[in-house]
Amino acid sequence: MEKLLSETQIGESGTVKKVSGEGRMRRRLFDMGITPGAPFTMKKRAPLGDPIEITLRGYELTLRLTEAACVEVEV
Repeated sequence: MEKLLSETQIGESGTVKKVSGEGRMRRRLFDMGITPGAPFTMKKRAPLGDPIEITLRGYELTLRLTEAACVEVEV
């Protein structure tokens, strides 16, 4: 099932399918290791929903919802 990273629930795992966005944001996501084919697991969500924490490539990564909304994943 395909959805945005920002829509995943705690405990869901999957792989990154596509990184959209423009310019600096897209480059920042790639620099953090969010590339097509990378496996991830959704770990935590802040009480108000922003930010989220995922495990990616063996480390914990915290993203804002605006950043996570630029990442399409397969769950």
